[in-house]
Amino acid sequence: MAGTWAGLGAAVISFLYLYDRVANYIPFQIRDHLATFFHKVVSFVNPYDQITIHEYCGEYMQRDELYVASEAYLSSTCSSRARKLKADLAQESDKPSVTIDDYEVVIDTFRGVSVWWCACMRPNSHTISFYPNQEQRKYYRLTFHDRHRKLVQGEYLKHVLREGRDVTTRNRIRKLFTNNSSSNSDRYSSLWSHVAFEHPATFDTLAMDPKKKREIIDDLVTFCKGKEYYKKIGKAWKRGYLLYGPPGTGKSTMIAAIANFLEYDVYDLELTTVKTNTELRKIFIETTGKSIIVIEDIDCSIDLTGKRKEKEDKDDEEKDEKLLSCMEEKDENIKLTLSGILNFIDGLWSACGGERIVIFTTNHVEKLDPALIRRGRMDMHIEMSYCTFEAFKVLAKNYLGILEHELFDTIQTLLSEVNISPADVAEGLMLKISRNEDVGACLMNLIRVIEAAKEEAKKKAQQKLAAQENKKSSKEEPSVEKALDLEEKLKNSKSELAP
Repeated sequence: MAGTWAGLGAAVISFLYLYDRVANYIPFQIRDHLATFFHKVVSFVNPYDQITIHEYCGEYMQRDELYVASEAYLSSTCSSRARKLKADLAQESDKPSVTIDDYEVVIDTFRGVSVWWCACMRPNSHTISFYPNQEQRKYYRLTFHDRHRKLVQGEYLKHVLREGRDVTTRNRIRKLFTNNSSSNSDRYSSLWSHVAFEHPATFDTLAMDPKKKREIIDDLVTFCKGKEYYKKIGKAWKRGYLLYGPPGTGKSTMIAAIANFLEYDVYDLELTTVKTNTELRKIFIETTGKSIIVIEDIDCSIDLTGKRKEKEDKDDEEKDEKLLSCMEEKDENIKLTLSGILNFIDGLWSACGGERIVIFTTNHVEKLDPALIRRGRMDMHIEMSYCTFEAFKVLAKNYLGILEHELFDTIQTLLSEVNISPADVAEGLMLKISRNEDVGACLMNLIRVIEAAKEEAKKKAQQKLAAQENKKSSKEEPSVEKALDLEEKLKNSKSELAP
């Protein structure tokens, strides 16, 4: 019996050696037939099936979501049973990631059924790759008994995907993305660049009326839990917010607070680098779920209407024509339209993916096209107003660590008399950090800042009133001159008629 097995082993080794030597001289059609025949023969005696999960797939070679989920799942569940491990450190992380090493086999158990995982690499030496580190293609090989095939395909892979997503969500580093200029990218490069999102703003530190803040938080919580509800009513799982108000009222801080509250990534979309509606759709497709898409100062980003105001001054007509010709030459390649923006917000393409928030910010809401900000596109309009006394108390708590003070009544009176942004109020309270002053000195400095703003507002009001009076008098002067001229003409006509 031992001699039989020894002879069989020698024959197999000889066959493999000869096949390796002559394989390159055999036409690939014949090699394919031989490989197919060999696998059929092996399947008669081998009761185990295999599933291969490749790292990259698709036209643009994006990482396969099941591969990423399997990697996270194995790192969390099975790495403790592996003998060979590998560790790496992500660019924005300070915590090493540990997973099973290449060609290491680990066993996982699901509902009493054992399966075997192996991290493998396939050489790719016969092709030229446009992607870095693709000389060897990585993949996972999942092996299991054929009688458990239905369980593995139907339930186990779903379990791996679900658990892997949860692990990825818990361990992921939230990112701040910006879109790359189309002139500097090609079909193989990503449309987005990113850095780690580390903005510290929260709703607790946001200077806003507590009632309005609570309304926003409740709306966000309802949106996060509304996947089945949105599906039931037939709407894409997304929500739009319009933040409008004067500069310095906390619009960008509000976005950061929302992102930190929901633990979402942020995509800062710069419309001036987007040339066509098609490019906008491609950019949108590359965004992920659990994200916020932000277009700041949308009224200044691009001319969505394509209309230009005509000048009335005839003396500047030639100058205007030259300016318009320069603008047309500059914008002749830009074909992004209002229709493309509207489809981006709530058209068919907006349903790709899910759990997204779209936020527009503007300092001049009256300049925006009503179709752009109507309900259903911008579902909630949030006015970021000047600093109120309630907002000031939040800032006082953040900057000075106090809830009450004898100067609060004076500040409350001043804030009711003048419009001042939360940014200016916060700057007035920064004195404690920069000069190590006490609380009273900081509040007195803030009072001086508010009083100065009050005087400045009064001067501007007086200047505006004076300008209106001058404009009114300039309109009345020609009418007086015409009356005097008419009176003079009447006198001359009478003198000519006299005998």
